[in-house]
Amino acid sequence: MAPQQNAGAGAEAELPEYAGHYHLESHLGSGGMGVVHLARSTSGMQLAVKVVHAEFARDPEFRGRFRQEIGAARRVSGAFTAPVVDADPEAERPWMATLFIPGPTLAEHVKRNGPMEPAQLRRLMAGLAEALRDIHRVGVVHRDLKPSNVLLAEDGPKVIDFGISRPKDSELRTETGKLIGTPPFMAPEQFRRPREVGPAADIFALGSVMVHASTGRGPFDSDSPYVVAYQVVHDEPDLTGVPENLAPFVLRCLAKEPEDRPTPDELMRELRSVAASYDTQAFIPAQRAGEKAQPEPESGSGSGSDSGSGSKAGPGVDVAAERAPGKRRRRLLALGAGAVGLATVVVLASVQLLGGGDPASRPEGTRTTSAGFGGWATAPAPTKDTPLCSYGAGKVLCSQTGLVFALDPQDGRLLWRHPVDTARVSAPPTMAGGLAQPSSWPGRRLEALDPATGKARWQQDVPAYDTSSAVGGMVLLTGADGTVTGVDGASGATQWSRAVPGHRAPYFVSFAGDPLAYTASPTDDGSGTRVTAVDPATGEVRWDARLKGTLELAGASDGSVFFVSVDGVYSDSRTVVRYSPADRTTRRVPLSVPLLQAHGTVRGNVVYLVGGDGSLVAVDMAAGKQLWSLETSVLRTSSPVADGRHVYVSAPDGRLLAVDTRDGRLLGQTPARLGSGSGQLASDLPEPVLADGRVFASAPDGSVFAVDGRDPSAW
Repeated sequence: MAPQQNAGAGAEAELPEYAGHYHLESHLGSGGMGVVHLARSTSGMQLAVKVVHAEFARDPEFRGRFRQEIGAARRVSGAFTAPVVDADPEAERPWMATLFIPGPTLAEHVKRNGPMEPAQLRRLMAGLAEALRDIHRVGVVHRDLKPSNVLLAEDGPKVIDFGISRPKDSELRTETGKLIGTPPFMAPEQFRRPREVGPAADIFALGSVMVHASTGRGPFDSDSPYVVAYQVVHDEPDLTGVPENLAPFVLRCLAKEPEDRPTPDELMRELRSVAASYDTQAFIPAQRAGEKAQPEPESGSGSGSDSGSGSKAGPGVDVAAERAPGKRRRRLLALGAGAVGLATVVVLASVQLLGGGDPASRPEGTRTTSAGFGGWATAPAPTKDTPLCSYGAGKVLCSQTGLVFALDPQDGRLLWRHPVDTARVSAPPTMAGGLAQPSSWPGRRLEALDPATGKARWQQDVPAYDTSSAVGGMVLLTGADGTVTGVDGASGATQWSRAVPGHRAPYFVSFAGDPLAYTASPTDDGSGTRVTAVDPATGEVRWDARLKGTLELAGASDGSVFFVSVDGVYSDSRTVVRYSPADRTTRRVPLSVPLLQAHGTVRGNVVYLVGGDGSLVAVDMAAGKQLWSLETSVLRTSSPVADGRHVYVSAPDGRLLAVDTRDGRLLGQTPARLGSGSGQLASDLPEPVLADGRVFASAPDGSVFAVDGRDPSAW
């Protein structure tokens, strides 16, 4: 059979006959990344096969992005997506085969038949919420949800196409040259902070998709992508034509700030509360009911659709992030009246009663109860970034941009503030030499504060450093050339300066109760990890080890050091490792299910790990087995901390969660503390702080709060 001729403009003159063992029968669609074909396996199974354009197949960086798309598609394969059957990212023309799903895309359906009926819209919104729940659970953010990436199958909508990079398909790019989405369906943060896009961006896109399904247009419409970008960031959405019973849900999805949007689970619950039952008819559009679904020639149908990214925008688009005025936000809230509005009022009232409202409206140190330690919440600084806190000298010590302050752990009373000249707050203040050491990056000047008064005890100009850490009475600074300098925390005097063999840019970490500073770096050949323990007082190497695999430090306990493995493009963690330097033995315990981007803490011989998808697990390294696993349903938590009874993590919305160390049960959680400030969430969430039976945490609204760690069920 001769190669298929392509009549489409801009694509290859000839298309391949096979991709792997799959015979390519017809052309389903094309886009900036490649061409999608209807294909059959040897057994006759129908597939949708995406084949990368020849010009991009020669680009190693593009191949890497395609491998990432394959990995994401495999990770999310399930009831709401097109399962990946096979792929070969290393082929001369890389390709990926997914199960072919008959049915039009949402874009095609609306174009041919007009807006959907209310009953179909409810099913579509619920189905997409379920799909996003499953996608987010495995740590994937789609970032390009739009009508052409939604297939209307008989059993419900399917989300397809997890490769958002489409070279030459659009000129709207980040500063690194990567395409970030399709303007009419992008969230404000995708324009304002493209490197910090999270799951909430998909919820915003869901709202835009629902407006399109309801009206045939988007909530922000213009022929100019520049205007669309401005409208998305600044203007109110146009919901004219959206059914009244769905408008409140769509409005919440289209909130300007990520934290104001519902999660998929919340959206599903709220939809159930409004419509007790959904139509039970097949989801396929009525005019196609009873017809045999056929592939649409020259369309974007099929499970591998790559129909392009839509609008284009060039450089110079001014989409500076500005918050909508309070008047506009009040109008948006007013539009959400009805069942959702009533539920919101009830929730907000509950949050205020529980101490979860905006702390700026309460006096500093306000107690929540009068019996025992009832906890407190306070916002001692005008800035709204998340404070980074530690405990030392009997005080809660915190850093925010341009400021260090101390709080009384008993009642949250502000004890002192001290301004600091920093480019960026990188860590909470730490104690070294009996003094509080503010941390910043990058820096050229150190100072140490009296923890009783906040006044500077010494200041010292030092060579420029990239990282700093306080360990065992010393402050360790790492310069751009990899040289480490040890500064005495009590006096500011430089005690030593040297390179650490095997580490080009050592970053030191320390663990409670352990006097050593640890640094870990990949070996030159990439097959292992070199770990070095340094005496912070002298800079001398106490021990050095080369361990197999890519490992990250998780903790130290009883003379052993613990690690978590990091594998693959998505930083999967599959193994927990304990290394005992005394006898140079290593023990590896596999996880029952890989964790995405895991972070850990150690308590005795038990390692507690939390993944980027909210999975929390406990691994007993002495027994060599995983003890339990919990799905917290919180994406991207802080690193965990643990005492003898509980494990604690902070959520991006400011909640603090407590889990039983014995069986992994969720025991309690505090209200969210998002406030009314910026929607920018911290890239690294500060972990909770434990001291004297209390748990101290901080939130994106700029508050610091304390709860009784002995009884999380009372939070």
